[in-house]
Amino acid sequence: MTHMTKTTEEITAEVRHAGRWIAPLQAEVARVVVGQKYLVDGLLTGLLTNGHVLLEGVPGLAKTLTVKTLAAGIQTGFQRIQFTPDLLPADLIGTLIYNPRSGDFTVKRGPLFSNLILADEINRAPAKVQSALLEAMQERQVTIGEQTHKLSDPFLVLATQNPLEQEGTYQLPEAQLDRFMLKLRVGYPTKSEERQILDLMATSAPNPEVNAVVDPCLIVQARAIVNEIYVDDRVKDYIVDVVFATREPGSYKIPLEGMIRYGASPRATIALTLAARARAFLQGRGYVTPQDVKSVGQDVLRHRIIVSYEAEAEEVTSEKIIERIFAGLPVP
Repeated sequence: MTHMTKTTEEITAEVRHAGRWIAPLQAEVARVVVGQKYLVDGLLTGLLTNGHVLLEGVPGLAKTLTVKTLAAGIQTGFQRIQFTPDLLPADLIGTLIYNPRSGDFTVKRGPLFSNLILADEINRAPAKVQSALLEAMQERQVTIGEQTHKLSDPFLVLATQNPLEQEGTYQLPEAQLDRFMLKLRVGYPTKSEERQILDLMATSAPNPEVNAVVDPCLIVQARAIVNEIYVDDRVKDYIVDVVFATREPGSYKIPLEGMIRYGASPRATIALTLAARARAFLQGRGYVTPQDVKSVGQDVLRHRIIVSYEAEAEEVTSEKIIERIFAGLPVP
């Protein structure tokens, strides 16, 4: 059978068809959550690319509400796990329970056996718990006793993290940060949004009910189309240049000498490509533009570049480094 390559017009038509559920889902979330378009788009990008998402921001910015609302808009399982310093791995993955009558052990499954997992304040838990979550994120399976159990599909970890200056937080290990496809920085609402929040939320009544508007199988179908979105060779080269510039800025004549301790790993190249495809999908396009790459660049790279002590002393963040890289690279 000869494989006909599809034109970008054909892919665009498929994208628009496969993405019919996005606008209703966005509208459903917007009924409950004010603003947060950036956050919702980031969460949708994670869903479309099967990638885990880390959300950073001070408490009280509706991160939990947004994730919960999105999960309710999809007919899918949702579990919120509040991470605390005394959490144990068994509290996430489950445990074996001994039945004295029969002398058998039965498996009691933990909250990770769901679809959308909200790991709230992930950096308040000790390293052991974080590595149990890491295995689940990476392998999409967990080990209880001697048995391995597959996790559901879709399985997506959305983790919130408090800014590190806050009391009682542990730094997430670099290897674990790299497992998150995106790190979204959630800021304060604008003044007009804050006013809307007051009008909508400043009552003691519960939040409005969310209707499930999307079947999870539509998301799985959409993923297949996202993988077909066309990426031109020049855009591919641009993506590789962006990631390489985080490792060797000098060879691109970008003045970041001594600012970067570790650049982004090859996982970043894959994530940048996937996230750019998802952004094209969300915009109803069958091909990726350099602007897609730029738009997702910060979210994909900010947690993957480790700055040097010099950079920290000069208050140069990984975000400023990414800005300089995009400013210094020619756009195809």
